Amino acid sequence: MSYDLKAVIARRDLLDVVTRDLSAARVVDLPHGLALLPMTDALSDALTDASRARHSAFWSLPAGFDEVLVDWSRTGSVAYVEAEYFGGVGEENAAVWRDGELVRGPLHLVEGELTPTEGSPVCQALRALGVSAGEDDEFTAAGLDAHRNNDGWLS
Repeated sequence: MSYDLKAVIARRDLLDVVTRDLSAARVVDLPHGLALLPMTDALSDALTDASRARHSAFWSLPAGFDEVLVDWSRTGSVAYVEAEYFGGVGEENAAVWRDGELVRGPLHLVEGELTPTEGSPVCQALRALGVSAGEDDEFTAAGLDAHRNNDGWLS
């Protein structure tokens, strides 16, 4: 079984405003008033700033997009998450920006490492966005288990 997610997560109203002029953007509702912006190839191409370096902490964050996330976070908290698993083995990266500042991360969990007691990077990022785990973890509480890949979120 595989799982592949590369996305921005924030409040729905924030994502609606910041993606208004991005024709490649598709915003998907999540529980807790949040929404997911899957990083498709088309969106990544639209957001890449070739004059900027790619952030080395992430494998798929478009070059210069971390600066865009800084700007978006002036309106509210924004998380960028990457999770890739195959057969239960994989890795995660996540970061959260708020008020124009990086406030959490970049967080990493690579193959072979034990999940920290604070939770996986994606769970920690979701917690920073206000998701409460309840009986599940934050990943499940936020509905990120609904689809196995970015294409699933768009269909």
